[in-house]
Amino acid sequence: MFETNELIVIAMLSSFILLIFSGYPVAWILAGISVLFSVGSILAYQLFDVDTYFLTDWRIFGVMVQRVYAQMTNWVLVALPMFIFMGLMLERSGVAEKLMQNFVDLFGRFRGGLGVAVITIGILLAASTGIVGASVVLLAMLSIPTMLEQKYSPAFASGIVASSGTLGIIIPPSIMLIIMADQLSLAVGDLFMGALIPGVMLGLMYIAYVIIASIMFPSLSQPRTDLPPITLKMILKTLAAVIPSLGLILAVLGSIFLGIATPTEAAGVGALGATILAAMNGRLNMAVLKDVSIKTSITTAFVFGIFLGATAFAVVMRSLGGDEFIGGLLKSIPLSPEGIVIVILLITFIAGFFLDWLEISLILLPLVGPVVAALGFDLTWFVVLFALALQTSFLTPPVGFSLFYLKGVVPPSIKTTDIYKGVIPFIMIQLLAVALVFYWKDLVLWLPGVRYG
Repeated sequence: MFETNELIVIAMLSSFILLIFSGYPVAWILAGISVLFSVGSILAYQLFDVDTYFLTDWRIFGVMVQRVYAQMTNWVLVALPMFIFMGLMLERSGVAEKLMQNFVDLFGRFRGGLGVAVITIGILLAASTGIVGASVVLLAMLSIPTMLEQKYSPAFASGIVASSGTLGIIIPPSIMLIIMADQLSLAVGDLFMGALIPGVMLGLMYIAYVIIASIMFPSLSQPRTDLPPITLKMILKTLAAVIPSLGLILAVLGSIFLGIATPTEAAGVGALGATILAAMNGRLNMAVLKDVSIKTSITTAFVFGIFLGATAFAVVMRSLGGDEFIGGLLKSIPLSPEGIVIVILLITFIAGFFLDWLEISLILLPLVGPVVAALGFDLTWFVVLFALALQTSFLTPPVGFSLFYLKGVVPPSIKTTDIYKGVIPFIMIQLLAVALVFYWKDLVLWLPGVRYG
């Protein structure tokens, strides 16, 4: 049977899951549960001598303050607002519009070509922004009307846009990878290098699916017949439209991979680079700068609010012995170490139906990470694998944020059921990518290995 402190841990986790559906902000839920269970556990120990593990006196609140302070003074997290600023400024820079126009001229003549163009732009945006919401909305506004004009199936078009936008969460520079690195005390640069090949591979798998599906089922998409012939000038014009994005990617990721800059310093380079691109395209003015700065502040405050709540939650959970309890449960599963990792990934996939990636990264990952390390697995490999599994949370209802972003900007002719149908094949592709990374660890570990010899 469970010990008393273990029952409190179960009650704490259950309360969090139930209150998620209440509609209250997650940051307040995490902080409120932490305070309530701290006070309740201390009183239970002091008044009734109930075993509450290490949670026995009021010093726990001092520990919370110390942990929150340590979180706020973590220099790794300084990269977050700058990467957010970079993504939002790039969205306003006009780079994506130029890419879409040139890619449509070049690829629109082929069956499924517009879908390939959208995914390609999604890959470039992912490697430049790392923000899913901005990418999904921008891709939808640029491509959905054109795809519908070309007789693309509403479900097919929706699936392409929603899934392409999620690439920003796995292809570096990824905000999610920065947070995961912080939670497990890993090097952000290692995670960026480890996630690059799996992220690009996933984008190429999307492209392969769009091409194959368009050929096998011609009703899904129609090629355009009103485009001029492909010329050298058209190809050079398209390459010229790609260069700014590639330059920004090389400036950010190249400086990290070559050891020239830390991720925090590279984030500053990216923020400046996106601002310069906006100025070069005539899109930079005080109104744009003010709007991007305000949105950056709001997004950063939202992320750090959840950080603070999750920090308090983790302090109380560990004081109750929650990490040992979860670790013991996982290790008691009668499976091989690989089987235990599969169980963790399955839990992550199911949790993604109901929880946002941020809550899962801040609560579940710190609990299972030490268990995976104790089983002898490389944590860089596991975190990238975990991130790939977690990426499905953006597409799985009822809390798939990409679905909400997309529904908010698509024409009324595209129904919610069309969006749900459209993302199913891409969720399957994501799970296939998880399986490939699980069986071929070098997809993650090869690039860091080359970098460090």
